[in-house]
Amino acid sequence: MIRYNHEYERRLRAVHLGCGDHSFRNILPCFRYAPIDLVAVCDRREERAAAFARQFGAERHYADYERMLGEVRPEIVFIVTGYDAEGRPTYPALAEMALRAGAHAWIEKPPAASTAEIRRLRQLEAETGRFVMVGLKKAFFPAVARAREIARSPEFGPISSIAARYPQSLPPPERRGDPRAMLGFLDHLCHPASAIHSIAGPVASLFYQREPVNGAVAVTLRFRSGAVGLLHLCAGQSGTGALERLEVVGRGSHVVVENGCRLLHYRPGRRGEGGYGRSASFIGPDEGAPLLWEPEFSLGQLYNNGLFLLGYAPEIRHFCDAALAGTCPTEGNLDAALEVTKLYEAFREPEGTLIILPE
Repeated sequence: MIRYNHEYERRLRAVHLGCGDHSFRNILPCFRYAPIDLVAVCDRREERAAAFARQFGAERHYADYERMLGEVRPEIVFIVTGYDAEGRPTYPALAEMALRAGAHAWIEKPPAASTAEIRRLRQLEAETGRFVMVGLKKAFFPAVARAREIARSPEFGPISSIAARYPQSLPPPERRGDPRAMLGFLDHLCHPASAIHSIAGPVASLFYQREPVNGAVAVTLRFRSGAVGLLHLCAGQSGTGALERLEVVGRGSHVVVENGCRLLHYRPGRRGEGGYGRSASFIGPDEGAPLLWEPEFSLGQLYNNGLFLLGYAPEIRHFCDAALAGTCPTEGNLDAALEVTKLYEAFREPEGTLIILPE
């Protein structure tokens, strides 16, 4: 059961950096459902920071991030700042400042433009005793979280294969060395990659091919577990269709997430009775019947609220729970961020070759 902000006995002293549209729509509204005492907000446009402070109840506002950290001494820092002029995520340096100030840091995705930056942050976690969590929201979709739980159950069996579809274009080879040209790819690859990693674990190798009209990509994956997978970056699909699809296959059972919010679990069983050529009905025994979950949109419940359906509130609650407990998050941590960024770097390698990812 969800507790509202005012119902927590202990709330974390928090600051927020980056007063843009995404923060206004999707991040700061989630603080209503988490143990957060928002003390200050910061933006290089001071008038924007002042407006956010009024809107979201912060005591102070700043235009200087370093000054805010020094004066407020927060326990946790939320950072939503995007990219620099060269097209690289700004998060590594800002997260480092938070860690060195004694705070845990939550940063939006993508966390960095290179695995070297992620490894540097992991070293700083060990040095400071603080942690970084990344907004890999797909792992926190209720439908994806439940699919992960089902896939880890003994009756599902070991994962044998996984397939994900997501509309994204890969720039041509001659542009992949330019961070600005790769900005959109880096930004959106995080979504299917984080869902895949959350369920099936690290990727060991991949092979991809790109089509030149839309920049769509077909990728075959081999996981360290031995499972295989498919990633279809289906650039060119209609904007009126369902955005994405995820399917996980075990041993005689599989689970499907359609459009991020419709979950189908095909349990071990059979279709009809009587054997091939003698089954008069497609209805099989109830104990093996598929299970279907999907939200309804008639009631004012949290489960049909986009902040929960899209994983924003669950990931922020997970971050706060970890900060209160003094333990590293189990999802969206830097290990997950490293694996996602490895996939991004793999697409700089020539297509049509087997690419081995470093362990």
